[in-house]
Amino acid sequence: MSGDVCIVGVGIHPFGRTDGLSGLDQGVFAVNQALADAGIAWPDVQFAYGSSDSAGNPDTMVERLGLTGVQFINVRNGCAAGGSALFSAQMAIKSGEFEIGLAVGFDKHPRGAFNALPSEYNLPDWYGDAGYMITTQFFAAKIMRYMHEHGISQTTLARVANKAFRNAVHAPHAWRREPVDIETILDAPLVSDPYTKYMFCSPAEGGVALILASEKKARELGKPLVRLKAATMRTRPPKSFEVFTPSIDIGGGTATATRIASADAFRMAGIGPEDISLAQLQDTECGAEIMHMAENGFCKDGEQEAWLEQGRTEIGGALPVNTDGGCLACGEPIGASGLRQVYENVVQLRGDGGGRQVPGNPNTAYSHVYGAPGVSAVTILER
Repeated sequence: MSGDVCIVGVGIHPFGRTDGLSGLDQGVFAVNQALADAGIAWPDVQFAYGSSDSAGNPDTMVERLGLTGVQFINVRNGCAAGGSALFSAQMAIKSGEFEIGLAVGFDKHPRGAFNALPSEYNLPDWYGDAGYMITTQFFAAKIMRYMHEHGISQTTLARVANKAFRNAVHAPHAWRREPVDIETILDAPLVSDPYTKYMFCSPAEGGVALILASEKKARELGKPLVRLKAATMRTRPPKSFEVFTPSIDIGGGTATATRIASADAFRMAGIGPEDISLAQLQDTECGAEIMHMAENGFCKDGEQEAWLEQGRTEIGGALPVNTDGGCLACGEPIGASGLRQVYENVVQLRGDGGGRQVPGNPNTAYSHVYGAPGVSAVTILER
């Protein structure tokens, strides 16, 4: 019998804005939902890893869940925080030390753009004074270069946003659940050229919890086996062009944190991109989804123009991407965002996606999260 780590319970607090509830409240909500889904109680949880960027330390939720003395470790790793918590949790079970544990993420960001500080990334104050910490500008510069090099049009950017909002109509946990037509997206005010306001995600609120178990424990619980075949988390290599990298090498390399994490995940799972039924790819802005399609090995640079035009990433397409609307429609509570992707994949593999369900009984699902200062986490699930 293989010793796969399995996901036996999932829970989510809807993303968006929830006045009157703290980020911790939303995390506790998600944990209680995941416990009920797994058919266990809080004292059964042997360890936990929690992620939050701006809503307090996750381990303080034991005051609400129960003072069982459980080992609870906080994870803070940029936008890859949730993926890093999941990576750590599955390693704890794979080690043989534990049989069942929790990965949880939540956040409650203030309105407005993320306010990253240079000192947090070991950068001088002048770097922020010059405006280089503004991520909308970085991502706009990055996609402008990519569009020039690989023939990607602004219309293709709009197709990504259009798909996200359409998919989110059928995702109860999503924030923005109304379709927006391509013309409206293109004609909206520019934030950072070539991105209009509909092409960026927004800082948000929400919570996600996943209960992980050894295969032996999962069988004892009688749960359908959703196996975590791979979980990787990698940092950036030399010459890669990443958030908060103060310079770029002329003729820089092609390696990125995402390419490394993706290649390692496929190797670990023993499958290739062609074997994936659906994927959740980091889409803090439309261009991120496009670039990450190639960086994760699903297509070549430049092929995205045809892929989007032909509908290949639609729910009924060859490779459905961001089936719940991704960050564009759900928003991005940093601590929870990467775990939301895995939550959505579990829902899809169980066949519980409702109006957004991928047809054909999908049996593999991929998730990818990327964040500053150049970190990436990938998971591959199989049922």
